[in-house]
Amino acid sequence: MIHPLWTPSEPRIKSTNMYRFMTLVNERFNKGFTNYTELWEWSVANLADFWSIAWEFLDIKASVPYTNPIDNPDKMPGATFFTNSKLNFAQNLLQYRNDKPALIFRGEDSIRRTLTYNQLYDEVAKTAASLKAMGISKGDRVVGFVPNMPESIIAMLAAASLGAIWSSCSPDFGIKGVLDRFGQTRPRVLFTADGYFFKGKPLDSIQRIAGIVKELPSIERIVVIPYTTAKPDISCLPNAVHFADFKDPKATEIEFTQMDFDDPLYIMYSSGTTGLPKCMVQSGGGVLVHQKKELVLHTDLKEEDTIFYFTTCGWMMWNWLTCSLSVGATIILFDGNPFHPGPDALWKMAEEEKVTIFGTSAGYIEALKNAGVKPKEQFDLASLKAVLSTGSPLSDENFEFVYAHVKEDLLLASISGGSDLNGCFALGNPMGAVYTGELQCRGLGMKVYAYDDDANAVVDTQAELVCCAPFPSMPIYFWGDTDGSKYHSAYFDQYPGIWAHGDFIQVTSRGGVIMFGRSDTTLNPGGVRIGTAEIYRRLDAMEELEDSVVVGQSWKNDVRVILFVKIAQGFELTEELETKIRNDIRANASPRHVPAKIIETPDVPYTLNMKKVELAVKKMIEGKEVKNKDALKNPEALDFFANLEELKD
Repeated sequence: MIHPLWTPSEPRIKSTNMYRFMTLVNERFNKGFTNYTELWEWSVANLADFWSIAWEFLDIKASVPYTNPIDNPDKMPGATFFTNSKLNFAQNLLQYRNDKPALIFRGEDSIRRTLTYNQLYDEVAKTAASLKAMGISKGDRVVGFVPNMPESIIAMLAAASLGAIWSSCSPDFGIKGVLDRFGQTRPRVLFTADGYFFKGKPLDSIQRIAGIVKELPSIERIVVIPYTTAKPDISCLPNAVHFADFKDPKATEIEFTQMDFDDPLYIMYSSGTTGLPKCMVQSGGGVLVHQKKELVLHTDLKEEDTIFYFTTCGWMMWNWLTCSLSVGATIILFDGNPFHPGPDALWKMAEEEKVTIFGTSAGYIEALKNAGVKPKEQFDLASLKAVLSTGSPLSDENFEFVYAHVKEDLLLASISGGSDLNGCFALGNPMGAVYTGELQCRGLGMKVYAYDDDANAVVDTQAELVCCAPFPSMPIYFWGDTDGSKYHSAYFDQYPGIWAHGDFIQVTSRGGVIMFGRSDTTLNPGGVRIGTAEIYRRLDAMEELEDSVVVGQSWKNDVRVILFVKIAQGFELTEELETKIRNDIRANASPRHVPAKIIETPDVPYTLNMKKVELAVKKMIEGKEVKNKDALKNPEALDFFANLEELKD
């Protein structure tokens, strides 16, 4: 029998929002549910009832009530949620008018700033008034090239209050990467900071902004936020103004434009490693309901909580984190390198700010382990109740690392979804146990299964992640996709009428989910599909390896597994190490997972959101073009993989 790493106590279970929600469902619908599995099965079989009671429990603020929770529930795409309702996303996030901290900003350079909910409202009011004065209204695009700082959220909320559409990139994007995104959507206003900090150094953004706006004639106003300098020189930027001068000092109230549930709020972007990024447009109502469900029910976020997520404004986790304001919680914003001035920097911050929910990436946890940091021995983490991890599958060893070296009594929620839905398919269950290597559950209202090639739902077998029913945060359309063909081909070509996400998963008999990586990079040796995550789980446990990337190479009418390894300092790729790697993978994964070749690489390429780009590596070794290297954090790393002699035999 497999034993859980952690099981919540009975008092803890009964104190959760999820338990209160289950109790309400039992009372309202005369049910007797006692566990999450029963609740989930009901939620996906009764979508109208589920979303209706979720709207009520989550306390969604609307000026006009809905007439029907879902129309055309059997149509995907094509279903609509909360018909005829009117609301405003920003109004839901600014409903708390008090002196409790809303945002606490921690800059890498030791800056600490706090904005209360009252102060946040005032700042949004002043910014929104100025946007309105220049004619910004429903459907206009307002964008940010911004660090993860309070002004980023202020600008987004100000735009959303007017019904404008917000989109953002982090300042580490190159000029082409920004133009590939903003250039498609023709924004009218650009918010930017003068620069940002990384590894203790101030980095300038003004010159890049100058290069960007030369190619974006739609921009009428550039609003510059001082960060690295007190009064930055903006003379080289056309129609630029300092943020302090832009805001209307007389404005004290916000006139929230009331929007249809399906009116657009965000434009999110795909990684863009195979061409121009897809511009996925998501609705204000859909994002609000979906993210608040995940925060309140699956993360157990409450008004008294302090939530942190290590993210940039170019990753969907920034949007997700920001929605915590709708609960009245305190958000910690961090900008910079998480290992500066030392690898324990974020845990020192967690102690000082009494963080209750700590979110990060699987890559960060791996780096933390490799750096020898043991937070529970160094810091007082009494306030901490949950750690969230996403971005890539969390290895078995890192599940165990968190409980051994962060905190024993802790909800560790590995979560997985995507920018496409601005949320998750599988995530945490505060009422349930945590098992090594498993995401605890499929999300409420998310009819997620693992489908084989014949469209059969399978259990305890690796297969394609699908969602068989619509959900509110589905993109309403792709920008510029006039006939909907790009939208359809992105998700619905493989199984008509069913969303195929492109991930390879296993649904366990317990109802948990194991992630195996992207299905478009799934290995296929001998015609048997296997996920790359199974190999990474073994490699992550080896101290000799700093990083790795594994791909399938087309070879003699088959596919062979190629493993590239970045060797840790002080080690060498010897025959003994190669043998150790192969034996470990054979014993703990399968003989089919064993790489045909193991090759040392100086670096592993990542997207700006720190996801390994296996598909780009595969293209390079097969002599194919990688169209958009600007989407990568370290594009120079790809050069190594071209024309490798070792792969020619």
